[in-house]
Amino acid sequence: MIDHGITRVALRAGRRRSPEDPFIRLQLDPDVRADPYPVYDQVRATAPVIHGLGISAVTTHEAVSSVLRSPSFGMAQGRGGLPGPLVKLSLAVFDPAAPGPADPPALLALDPPRHTRFRRLVTREFAARSVSRLEDRVREIVDEVLSEIPDSPDFDLVEYFSSQVPLRVIADLLGVPAAMRPSLLEWGNKGAMLLDPGLSWRDYKAARDATRQLRTWFDAHIARVRQHPGEDLLSRLATLSGDDALTDTEIAFTGLLVLGAGFETTVNLISNAVVHLSANPDQLDVLRARPDLWVNATEETLRYDSPVQMTFRRATEDVEIAGMPVRQGTGFMVMLACANRDPAVFAEPHRYDVARANAHDHLALSSGVHYCVGAGLARLETSIALEMLYDRYPDLRTSGTGVRRPTRILRGYESLPVTTAAVARAAAG
Repeated sequence: MIDHGITRVALRAGRRRSPEDPFIRLQLDPDVRADPYPVYDQVRATAPVIHGLGISAVTTHEAVSSVLRSPSFGMAQGRGGLPGPLVKLSLAVFDPAAPGPADPPALLALDPPRHTRFRRLVTREFAARSVSRLEDRVREIVDEVLSEIPDSPDFDLVEYFSSQVPLRVIADLLGVPAAMRPSLLEWGNKGAMLLDPGLSWRDYKAARDATRQLRTWFDAHIARVRQHPGEDLLSRLATLSGDDALTDTEIAFTGLLVLGAGFETTVNLISNAVVHLSANPDQLDVLRARPDLWVNATEETLRYDSPVQMTFRRATEDVEIAGMPVRQGTGFMVMLACANRDPAVFAEPHRYDVARANAHDHLALSSGVHYCVGAGLARLETSIALEMLYDRYPDLRTSGTGVRRPTRILRGYESLPVTTAAVARAAAG
């Protein structure tokens, strides 16, 4: 709790001193949350490295890529980038049972060499060969979800599709019983908000409570699979031995990581794609003519409207970025979505183009040692889900204003009304 209080107070104080500071606006201004891209253009045009109120930022594709790949930058020590002693204090005194997704020992909060060990164990499960074997199962799940959509031309895409496909895929991977899926969905949605430094106290407390419940369930589930292992990921992790053996806490955090990497990104990615295909029907025509482009459409959606907008790093030594000296200990907002619309890399960056030749050059899934461990699975799920969704509903489009998630780092929708009613087309000739 101490970390939330410090961060929240600092943001509010910064807003009073400089209400137009772009970094403060990105965290606290609801209008900027709805459309952050003009602010990204503003800061990118200023400089590749910017020093703001209490934090610095890298904004261009080149600078962001350099920071993500540089061994001179590490994770911001968890808990909102607080110094180590405050991390320990908050863990030991305030809320030891409910660490968040960016707190130690989560992969998001670790640097080599501890990160290397965890990463190696999890990466085996998400290697290209392992993910490709999931393709048939993903198609089965998508077909199952499509069959359960209400027999009505209008429905909520997030409720009935965008959340359900990745939820069922990740539940399969983790060995989560079907009866627990609704709880997993609720806990995951609330817990993910802890990545945001600007949360209200009410949202923060709800997120902490959800994370505590999720951790309690993981602990009980791990105890069960240690006694009766199955074929799922947590069972395989629980039965590792020797140097690879993991504690219950390490397995629980790995489960939380997989939930975040394989679920949160994909829910937002599917919904964002439908929004932009609805706004750009010519691009849907391109995909109808060339269904082989669904994979590239997924990459373009990652670039154009990144489901993870930013991450954070801290300089572990004195270093230079984009010709500017950076002192050890300097914290950085690494602006992934800003970099993904850099005109120095992407021609017409504000145009959604499913055939864009270099769409895959985006940094939406990070880069370097912290490259998203679930990237392959997210790509597979999204491309299959979108293709099968539009095969079933060729005229699917948004039918109203969706409700955005109250988050700044994760970008997506809580609800998104869509319709499948046929579009009236002008007669040819």
